[in-house]
Amino acid sequence: CKKIMKKIEMVDLKGQYEQIKDEVNRSVLETIESTLFINGPKVKSFQDNLEKYLGVNHVIPCANGTDALQIALMSLGLKPGDEVITSNFTFAATVEVISLLGLTPVLVDVDPKTFNIDITSIEKAIGPKTKAIIPVHLFGQVADMGEILALAEENNLYVVEDNAQSIGANYTFSDGSKMKTGTLGHLGTTSFFPSKNLGAYGDGGAIFTNDNELAHTIRGIVNHGMYIRYKHDVVGVNSRLDSVQAAILNIKLNYLDIYNEFRKAAALKYNQRLSDNPKLVTPFRKGDCDTHVYHQYTLKVIDGDRDGLVNHLNDKGIPCGVYYPIPLHLQKAYVSENYKDDDFKITLEIVNQVISLPMHTELADNQIDFITDTVKSFMA
Repeated sequence: CKKIMKKIEMVDLKGQYEQIKDEVNRSVLETIESTLFINGPKVKSFQDNLEKYLGVNHVIPCANGTDALQIALMSLGLKPGDEVITSNFTFAATVEVISLLGLTPVLVDVDPKTFNIDITSIEKAIGPKTKAIIPVHLFGQVADMGEILALAEENNLYVVEDNAQSIGANYTFSDGSKMKTGTLGHLGTTSFFPSKNLGAYGDGGAIFTNDNELAHTIRGIVNHGMYIRYKHDVVGVNSRLDSVQAAILNIKLNYLDIYNEFRKAAALKYNQRLSDNPKLVTPFRKGDCDTHVYHQYTLKVIDGDRDGLVNHLNDKGIPCGVYYPIPLHLQKAYVSENYKDDDFKITLEIVNQVISLPMHTELADNQIDFITDTVKSFMA
């Protein structure tokens, strides 16, 4: 008999929870019963476990991924007017924190295949005021960190990785050695927003570094600038991962590699069913699949009606997303006379092409079949 198809979700958090319910409930209940809600043992345990998983010296948890980026930049001692180069095609949090700190965002174009920050565009943007580069590992795909790190070293720049969408991915260096994303630059940041590959059941974030001095500075910043209670040595913020979220993340971290493998398997099935359509470009990946953990499965519609496809999928009960419909340089908050459309040819093209299909750990074959059949019927 034919298997009944479950309702299709963009992210199926309920289905994922059902698989780990007993472990999560037990861990959360232990935390509540302990009443150690702030900086409790669950936070320390998660921090230690994530350090081991990433192979990094320091993980400093915080309240969310945007805070993680802001705190990372605060730790570098940058001055108002210092320039930070980042991608024009990403979520606004990356440029938001640069502006909030009185720094100057310098947006650059992206690579048409990976959607990640373009190396040539970074080179052109480096000037006397440039102090840092924030590469975003977008949609689960690793940016070209070898070239970015080389450029940064050559120009004495900091590298802060925005790893909110790519935790668990690997970067392979030219000598074959591998490192986890978020651990390659001076600092890495991530978000534990519920829909992320490693998601909490609320907000959460973390900063990663191998630099002992930066780690020490950051530990003060996240806690009102205090290292000793009521002694404020640096200007800080109040940004903590609470113990209940740490209790949940500690369980889910054990499953992260499995979850990423489920995402890769779903992406492979999507590819097999969609890659023969000349009007669609399936997500690019390098070599084996460990450089892409498919936070999103993002297609390009290169000869067709992307917005019509969105409506068609929605009409059939299939959720989808357009990440991101407006480049940052055209957002009212970040408009600058320094930006010219000619500098963002790729970004301006792909914002009208991209569409993200449902992607999560619980996608069933019959759901993928229905989604891809619906896409192909419209794109025929």
